[in-house]
Amino acid sequence: MTDPQDSIGRSIELADPLDPARARALHATLDLPGDPPAEGDPLPPFWHWIHFWDIQPPDALGRDGHPRPGAFIPDTGLPRRMWAGGALEWLAPLPIGAPARRRSVIADVARKEGRSGPLAFVSVTHEVSGAAGLAIRERQDLVYRPDPVPGDASPPHREAPGDETAAESFRSGPTQLFRYSALTFNGHRIHYDLDYCRDVEGYPGLVVHGPLLAQRLIDLAARTLPALTRFSFRAVAPVFQFESYTACAKPDGDGLALWVRAEDGRLAMTAEAS
Repeated sequence: MTDPQDSIGRSIELADPLDPARARALHATLDLPGDPPAEGDPLPPFWHWIHFWDIQPPDALGRDGHPRPGAFIPDTGLPRRMWAGGALEWLAPLPIGAPARRRSVIADVARKEGRSGPLAFVSVTHEVSGAAGLAIRERQDLVYRPDPVPGDASPPHREAPGDETAAESFRSGPTQLFRYSALTFNGHRIHYDLDYCRDVEGYPGLVVHGPLLAQRLIDLAARTLPALTRFSFRAVAPVFQFESYTACAKPDGDGLALWVRAEDGRLAMTAEAS
């Protein structure tokens, strides 16, 4: 295995026509009210993740359904991947139906020792541009972990705050998880393969996508703030298909503090918006 540090600076660029049909499909998948955005409308915040698919054949995929590490994402030697968090800045609108490009760069690779063993963090920066220039600047933080050890105790959960001033509750069942995986071209089996979840990665059920939880917080922030220009989030604990969860927000200076509270009260995600 090559040194993962050697991948820093590696880049990939993808083009996409921002197909209006995908916007209609995501609008339905998220069960949003009103009419879906149409061709020429600005792409709603975070919806760029249903575009810029990195399409790979089956023999280029790893055991988890993601593209096998080592091509673009470095091989850290740790098998379990999760989206740990990220940050976004919206600079200009992207019209639905107009061509756009995304340039992605490996920004950093770091190994740390956690409570449950070694961890590897990979940070990827994305810049999405349309005809008018740079529209979205994003950092995506991935974490890689070892396989679970049978019999090991689960890490303790943090209790989520209960002082929100705005909240909306959801339940993401298997159909929604499948549709969201399809729209984002995310082959990660933790979102649709229950046997794999339980037998290989040690989860009790299908895992709700971290970006889907972030999308719920972004939607809440966009409805609450006069204009949404920045958003950052960090995953704390997974949410599963058999439980409900609540997107919460409260004022914080000129912006919002946000979080996802799972059905049992545990903290699943924290975020800030301005």
